[in-house]
Amino acid sequence: MTVDPKIQKLREMRAQARLGGGQARIDRQHAQGKLTARERIERLLDPGTFRELDMFVVHRTVGFGIEEQKYLGDSVVTGWGQIDGRLVYIFSQDFTVFGGSLGEVHAEKVCKIMDLAMKNGAPIIGLNDSGGARIQEGVVSLAAYAYVFLRNVLASGVIPQISAIMGPCAGGAVYSPAMTDFIVMVKNTSFMHITGPDVIKAVTREEVTSEELGGAMVHNARSGVAHFAAEDEEDCFYQIRKLLSYLPQNNMEDPPFVPSDDPPDRMDEELDRIVPDSPMKPYDMKDIIRRVVDNGDFFEVQEHWAQNIIIGFARLGGFSVGIVAQQPMVLAGVLDIDSSIKAARFVRFCDCFNIPIITFEDVPGFLPGVAQEHGGIIRNGAKLLYAYCEATVPKITIITRKAYGGAYDVMSSKHIRGDISYAWPSAEIAVMGPDGAVNIIFRKQIAEAADPEAERARLVQEYREAFANPYVAAARGYIDDVIEPHETRPRLIEALQMLQNKRDANPPKKHGNIPL
Repeated sequence: MTVDPKIQKLREMRAQARLGGGQARIDRQHAQGKLTARERIERLLDPGTFRELDMFVVHRTVGFGIEEQKYLGDSVVTGWGQIDGRLVYIFSQDFTVFGGSLGEVHAEKVCKIMDLAMKNGAPIIGLNDSGGARIQEGVVSLAAYAYVFLRNVLASGVIPQISAIMGPCAGGAVYSPAMTDFIVMVKNTSFMHITGPDVIKAVTREEVTSEELGGAMVHNARSGVAHFAAEDEEDCFYQIRKLLSYLPQNNMEDPPFVPSDDPPDRMDEELDRIVPDSPMKPYDMKDIIRRVVDNGDFFEVQEHWAQNIIIGFARLGGFSVGIVAQQPMVLAGVLDIDSSIKAARFVRFCDCFNIPIITFEDVPGFLPGVAQEHGGIIRNGAKLLYAYCEATVPKITIITRKAYGGAYDVMSSKHIRGDISYAWPSAEIAVMGPDGAVNIIFRKQIAEAADPEAERARLVQEYREAFANPYVAAARGYIDDVIEPHETRPRLIEALQMLQNKRDANPPKKHGNIPL
């Protein structure tokens, strides 16, 4: 059967577009352990659901010989598809074409797909693998970046934005992922930095590799720029799919409800023994979280950075929830600059997208020290306070042990519109720990005692019995109930069900002025 020449031409052009920069460059991409732009999309999305846009777009630049090099689709693949049957929009930078560099038409394609995502209320996913701005286009490429940056800001809090860094991401290119909600980096093949090793060596004389400067674990463990570290590209796709399973399509929807076979009334007697008798002894808060949530499945965010606080997603009775928790195993769970920033941004994300916030609290206070004060612990700690105060989603708090000082207020207390506050019998709610309080209140009495140490020990014990318990706060209604640890799961699920129709609002305003 003879094929119409026009249809044949279309098929040939599509085949040409799918080759990107050509087979040799595709082979080079594979040799580096990296998939091509289209292969990545096919692996991430549900099979057969991807619909590509702008396959025949070519650049319009003249100069430096670039007008002789034109590739159908230019250096980015864009379109829409589905993940678990839900609509998503996607762009995937093609390193085989001009090193994935961003120019005028590259940005036009990305902006078109971002605009569609906003109009239709669905997540946008960016797969980044780019050498940066297309130098041959000069200031046009800078303008092109800015058009993308603007859309990142306008989409913020309206639709989920997820960035995967799957190769280089350098210079101004880093600011688009930085303004999205979550960044996944692939170990050994991805890096992010503002200025490269050569520039740094010329300016500061420091010698560093791209991996040491901005590799996946650098940004996951040291800078806090990234949220997830993937072992390889397949792991990256798995993490994106799992992350999206907890999120609504947009800010007007509730997160997906997934019925669970884990009984909502399940109790765990081990929780009754998990908090040590000694208030100075650590325990792993993740053990508590996993014993409480559906099927023990906790999807941690920023696992490697600021580990004294834990953030992540889980389900309780099928409801998607965001969890914030102190980690007594690291710095006794103290709040410091990094942990405050980490938790504040997560709380604000959950509030944007109607995800209830569960807080497991065991906080001895804010970290003291010159470095913290000079580094701005006041300003940065205030970010977490601001985030919790601002949030209008259901907020439920469980105090497992310490809740001292201003940190008690900050961690979703009743006084800042926490909806339900529970405490375990092991909870200690006070201005400060017994030792510090006694040293201040009874300093003169201890000094004048015949045996100062014995007197101090007696006063500490008296203070602990009087104040280091949840009942003083409960007597004032600051704690809604003191519960047995093993009943935590059913009590949380009941509270979530009760709060499903919660309505709260902030005063009308353009936006607040968070202490950035």
